[in-house]
Amino acid sequence: MRVVIQRVSQAKVKVSGKPVGQIGKGLLILVGIENADTQDDIDWLVHKIKRLRIFNDEQGVMNKSLLDIHGEVLIISQFTLHAKTKKGHRPSYIRAAKPEVAIPIYEAFIKKFKENFKQKLATGQFGANMSVSLVNEGPVTIIIDTKNKE
Repeated sequence: MRVVIQRVSQAKVKVSGKPVGQIGKGLLILVGIENADTQDDIDWLVHKIKRLRIFNDEQGVMNKSLLDIHGEVLIISQFTLHAKTKKGHRPSYIRAAKPEVAIPIYEAFIKKFKENFKQKLATGQFGANMSVSLVNEGPVTIIIDTKNKE
C-alpha cells in the first residue's frame, strides 16, 4: 500500500458536485492499493499513521500525533499513486490492484482505522471521479509505502 498523508485544517470530497465526505483539522489520506497488499500492510500502516507526530505542540514543534490532537480523517482511494512513469509519457497503472482486489483491502483499511479511532472519519467513493479540496497546513505532506518499511 502506498499513501500520501496531508496535514489539513479542512478537507472535503465531492462526487458529481455533491459532498460525500468532509473533515476539519486532521489528516487527508490518499490510498493506493496493489495486488501484493495484505492485512499485515493494513495493520502496520494504520498503526503508523495514527501515531505519526506531525502536528505542532505548544512550542511549534511537530511532536503530536493524530490521536494526541483528536484530529479527524478523510480517506480517499487513489490508484494513480502506483503510476509507473519510467517509459514514455503516458503513466502505466499495471501495479494498481483491480477493483475486485482493491475494494476489499480499501474497506478493510477503513474498518481497521475505525476500530480504535473515536474521532470523525470520512471517506470518498471508491472508483468515482472525485473533486477533493483541502487546506494543507505547514504544508506537511508525507508519503509512506508499506513495501519500504525499513
